[in-house]
Amino acid sequence: MANYKEIVTKAVIGKGKKVFTTTHSITVDPVPTTILGCWVINHNFKGNKIGDLVTIDGSYDINIWYSYDSDTKTEVVRQTNTYQETVNVKKREDDDISNEEIIVRSLKQPSCTKVEINNGAIHYTIEKELGIELVGDTKVKIAIDPEEDPWDDIIDDNDLKNIEQQIDNEVTEDFLE
Repeated sequence: MANYKEIVTKAVIGKGKKVFTTTHSITVDPVPTTILGCWVINHNFKGNKIGDLVTIDGSYDINIWYSYDSDTKTEVVRQTNTYQETVNVKKREDDDISNEEIIVRSLKQPSCTKVEINNGAIHYTIEKELGIELVGDTKVKIAIDPEEDPWDDIIDDNDLKNIEQQIDNEVTEDFLE
């Protein structure tokens, strides 16, 4: 018959990922003729639990490089975008746990997937992938073996030297004769 112990530990009790796509617009003066580049920097975010839902508040800076005046001059426009995403992360266990910790990871950094000029305004699409983990206290049941593991002999350097010296003294070189 096995004995069991319960260990209370922190573990991932819910986990999920989601791709988010948003479209934004910005009007610039002078009116752009060509988009030369678009990049996203300074992505910051934090997750909070509200009821059964996880809310992720974040922001990032967008930089769009464009040409104007018949492609003879260039400019960079900068804009900070904030977002609030709400997701329902399913728990792997049905325990009622009130002290959950929320861990949010950026699995794919925000990047500009599409940018175009329409009626003098720049329209761009940002895509990001976030991973959310719920960490909480859980119980783990383990079987206990009542027998103690055997003790290993500890051999230090002095013991090895004595053993080597004993072998040298006991072995004769003319053992074949």
